[in-house]
Amino acid sequence: MDEISRLLRDQGGVVARRQLLDLEGVDRVGVARMLRRRDLSEVHRGVYVDHTGPLDWAQRAWAAVLWAAPAALSHESALRAAEGPGRRGRETDLLHVTVDRGRRLDPPRGVVVHRVDGYAARVRWNAGPPRVRYEEAALDVALACDDELASIAALADACGSRRTTAQRLVAALDARPWARRRAWVGGVLLDVAEGTCSVLEHEYLTRVERAHGLPVGSRQARAHHEGRTTWQDVVYAEQGVAVELDGRLHHSSVRQRDRDLDRDLAHAVASAGGETLRIGWGQAVDRPCATARAVAAVLTRRGWTGQLQPCAKCGAPDQPG
Repeated sequence: MDEISRLLRDQGGVVARRQLLDLEGVDRVGVARMLRRRDLSEVHRGVYVDHTGPLDWAQRAWAAVLWAAPAALSHESALRAAEGPGRRGRETDLLHVTVDRGRRLDPPRGVVVHRVDGYAARVRWNAGPPRVRYEEAALDVALACDDELASIAALADACGSRRTTAQRLVAALDARPWARRRAWVGGVLLDVAEGTCSVLEHEYLTRVERAHGLPVGSRQARAHHEGRTTWQDVVYAEQGVAVELDGRLHHSSVRQRDRDLDRDLAHAVASAGGETLRIGWGQAVDRPCATARAVAAVLTRRGWTGQLQPCAKCGAPDQPG
């Protein structure tokens, strides 16, 4: 029974039937006896816990991995296992596990199975429970997002956690030539690694400025301030308006930063000034039409006589006032 105690201790109080039967002196009758006495309670078919009360997150994670074994936690579940409790958005009812692509499993309630070729090389098998490496899990989450701002937020969380770096995420992405949105995500990560905003600049140019018929701004324009030479991302010289693109991913909250930039943009539209507009990922890729209307309103107030044009996404926009 010392071996049973060791298994339960190492696995958070969770054990698989096959593990018990592999132990010397334990047979089906012995397992049935432990269940009958309630020394063990069934969580999933063939997976047991050593009490009859509610399971904590770690026990549910162990139960999911042991049920699907060989398997590893992945996606949000792998990130939660690495980060520990307390991270908002990680304490979900769903447990994500990854198995080999060739397997067919009918998961129990609360378990999501992902089938992937060659997943084993990405796994930390000595972790408890086994989980894919942090950068792999972060990429899984980012690539599965429905919208680009959510992908950026996932990458920002990973970079800001200090458990991985943009360079390591790029290296992991290089091993996924088939990945959805791979080129775009790779460009964002390279920007982060190199400290540039080239992807964000391209998104602003194509989705905001060009798509809506705004005047063509000067890129990387030289400016002088207090005896120092600086470079402004986009300048509309005739109107005296500059656009500064904020592509930081290390902010404590991408969503909060996005709200801050929306507030600043709205203030620039409402004020008599608005010489410098600060625009980030959300404004350029998630809400380009609203951003174009705001930029057009500022430019119009400062002398632009052109008209805002509808893009394929927004239809006929309101004319700036």
